This record gives sequence, C-alpha cells and structure tokens, in this order.
Amino acid sequence: MRIPRGGRLFLATCLGSLFVLVLYFQSITKPEPGVKTDSRPGKSRRSPLQTLYNGDQQLELLAAQRSLQGRRELLEQACLSHTRKRHVLSPEDLKHLIVDDKHSLIYCYVPKVACTNWKRVLMVLTSDGRYTDPLSIPANEAHVAGNLRTLSEFSVPEINRRLRSYLKFIFVREPFERLVSAYRNKFTRSYNTAFHKRYGTKIIRRHRPEPDPEELEKGDNVLFHEFVQYLVDPRTQREEPFNEHWERVHSLCHPCLIHYDVVGKYETLEPDAQAVLSLAGVEGTLQFPTSGKSTRTDGSMAARYFKNISPFYQKKLFNLYRMDFLLFNYSTPDYLRI
Repeated sequence: MRIPRGGRLFLATCLGSLFVLVLYFQSITKPEPGVKTDSRPGKSRRSPLQTLYNGDQQLELLAAQRSLQGRRELLEQACLSHTRKRHVLSPEDLKHLIVDDKHSLIYCYVPKVACTNWKRVLMVLTSDGRYTDPLSIPANEAHVAGNLRTLSEFSVPEINRRLRSYLKFIFVREPFERLVSAYRNKFTRSYNTAFHKRYGTKIIRRHRPEPDPEELEKGDNVLFHEFVQYLVDPRTQREEPFNEHWERVHSLCHPCLIHYDVVGKYETLEPDAQAVLSLAGVEGTLQFPTSGKSTRTDGSMAARYFKNISPFYQKKLFNLYRMDFLLFNYSTPDYLRI
C-alpha cells in the first residue's frame, strides 16, 4: 500500500463499532487552518503543533528540535522500510494515548519510560489548579484510571480532530534496558504480589523443572531466564496479549500508523521533556521531575542479566523486540551472542 505524501487521517464506523484507519504522514507542515488553538475563553496562542512546525521558537528550542526532527525522519524511513501490512486501529488500540485538551497535547505512555512522571505532569496540566507540583502526586494515584482522559474515550470525529491538530509525543527507551527494568520492578520487589500471583505462578509452573509447592503458590522468585522463556513461548501471546510493562512500544503506540511529532528518548529524558514543555508553553511554570533512582537500569546492568541467557534465547528475544530496535534507531547490544 503506497501512502500519498502528506496523507490525511481517515476514520470510519462499521456496524456501530469504531474503527480508525490512520494513514502515516510522510510530511506535515502546518496544522489545519481554523483549528482553535486554546480552549480557554479570551485566549489566543499558538498551539504546540503550530509552534513546532512554524519554526519561530527560541534558539535553544530550535537546537533541541533538530535532534527531534532527525528522530521523526528516521522513524518515518524505518516504517516505510520495515512495515508492509496496514491494520485498522480499534478504540482498544488508543487507550495508551492520553489527551490534554487544554494544551492540545496527546501523549502515548510507555511503561518503564518515565510514564509515571509524565502522567503526573499531565495531571498538573489538566487539573485547573488542583495540582501544582508533579512530585506531590503519589505514584499510585498517577495510574488511577479516570484521572486522565484517553483518546479511546472520544467519538470518531473528535478522535480525528485531535489526531490532526494536537501535538502528539512519545518517549521510548532501549528495548532490553526497558525489559530488564520491567523484570526487576515486577518480579524482584516483594510488594508486587499481584504480579507474582498473576504472572509469576504461571511462569514458574511452565518454565521451572520440579518447582516446590510454595513457589507455585507465591510466584515471587521468578528468575530472569524463566521470564525470557515465558516471553518467547508461543503459548504466551496465543493465550493473552503481553502485559503493557513488557509489550513492544510499536504495539502500544502504533508509530507507523499515528504520526508522532516528537519522539523523546529516556536516554535524553531531561532535555527532551523540556522541549515538549516549551512547545506546550509551560516551561516557565512547570518542571519535569528528575529521577532520584540510584540503581537505574542501564546497558551494563542489562548485560549482567543477559550474561546467563543462551544465544538461542537471546536471538529469539531479539527477534521479538526487533521492530522497536529498528523503528527507534537502537543498535543491537554488544553483549548479545547472536
């Protein structure tokens, strides 16, 4: 399927159910004329999308944008090179896209890529003064369904309008560092009993020879190689979708169907987050929270976890996450033996 240059968004309804077909933009210059840029009465400002594409920002923002533009172009080329089939998006596919109508923003959240802090920031932005400091919002409250609206909640015309006129952004991370971070958080922390019961017991039952009854009951000591075996086991995805914490980014956010104006990276989180806040016009009033973690999962830590994974399983796992490596321009890790 060849996509026309400057392709538009198309949406359709079928038998009362919402189906969204989004043609990927090869080029975008300006938002549609006549789009309201601020929902607040008496206000007239540029929308973030207009600010991004009109190119009249301050020099510091322009410098950051050159990097962001390069990522957008690489993503577009990777999509054209590595994707052939186009599928129709359903409302379920849009549940990770958080909407801020006040600042004309759409953010696709990816677990283990600073999404808690981004949700906190968006709660501040959409709260009309109820929240002022992102870090004052408890992490569990940031993840409560209903605190933020998602694109899936809107009607077809409203989805279409927002996708066309709002600044859409996503933050990504080196795929295996994100995966190790998810494993550490969900399977090595004693407080995550829900994950231990929901996933740990199944992983141990299937991938541990002769487990004892207590391990089968609690599921609280899953080993990393067992987690890898679970991920590459064909039965896993046949039975149910991956949990969002280890689902591939391209399956959560559909970057070859939805045009993201900003592709931020966890590795350059602070300047990229600052660029988004500047585009939204709130850089003077809101600061993105900095991470205080002293044991953040990085490449060297990921290498230690992969050291005892056989080349056979390393290759199967890399193939599983291959599209995330390709689409977001991450190199094959040096520690892999494939």
